Amino acid sequence: MSYQKYYVPEQSKYPIYLAVALFLLVMGAAGTINDLGKTDSNALYILYSGLAIFGITLYFWFRAVIREHIAGLDSVQLQQSFVFGMAWFIFSEVMFFAAFFGALFYIRTFSISWLGGEGPTAKGLAGDLLWPDFEATWPPMITPEESLMGDQAVTKGPDENMYLHSIRDLGKWLPLYNTVVLLTSSATVHFAHMALKVNNRKRFNFWLGITVALAFIFVVLQALEYYEAYSHLGLTLNTGVYGTTFFMLTGFHGMHVLIGGIFLATQLTRSTGFNHFTDKEHFGFEAASWYWHFVDVVWVCLFLFVYIL
Repeated sequence: MSYQKYYVPEQSKYPIYLAVALFLLVMGAAGTINDLGKTDSNALYILYSGLAIFGITLYFWFRAVIREHIAGLDSVQLQQSFVFGMAWFIFSEVMFFAAFFGALFYIRTFSISWLGGEGPTAKGLAGDLLWPDFEATWPPMITPEESLMGDQAVTKGPDENMYLHSIRDLGKWLPLYNTVVLLTSSATVHFAHMALKVNNRKRFNFWLGITVALAFIFVVLQALEYYEAYSHLGLTLNTGVYGTTFFMLTGFHGMHVLIGGIFLATQLTRSTGFNHFTDKEHFGFEAASWYWHFVDVVWVCLFLFVYIL
């Protein structure tokens, strides 16, 4: 019985660099959120340094992997490990968002009802005794503390929520435009894949370029939505559980859209600048397209459970 040789790369320092970058990213992001409004905070510098190290490390690491592939060092077994690795990565992302959606379900189904005094359990009775005037509705426009203390409350609800209040407002409802943009991008990345399978590089670059543009249009629209929420709707991270869950879910998804857009832009650069892909060898693009379809599916769930239901 014959066995394929499995290519083992030489020792690398990139995992250590990436671990340091991720540590700085997490610490910087947490510090930035906690220090909002403070002028003497260094959290942003930590965040930016983490981003810089993260981007530089990924560039050199991916460059090394691509060069190994072009040099013919990848066996069939190693290529299969890339496929399984990407599949497990996307599965971990599914579990990541499942935890967020699970928390949203628990809050809406149980916690809000208990705070409003609903249910015969001790939790419901405690809510009824502590916050007798709190109404168990979603989204909670008045926090339990605000229902008890009024204007003296530290944590207050938003002035408005992100739901569509009238069909007449449909034309200026940003979540609808975001949905159209992402669903369209899912179709364009599929068209690009079909073009690459028949080795039509010109059409592949065209559709992939449109997909990248749509990705960054979504990010811009998301930023405009956040500006509207903070400036005109009174909806912030500090406006109770509704503000927290809204920005956590949409913010993490927006971050994944930005990452996916960078993935796709990298594949577009490889195709237009270096002619790296063929109709048979294009897993780098396939992995990026899988990730992009995953991001699209997550947004559909977000659109339903955060903006509609």
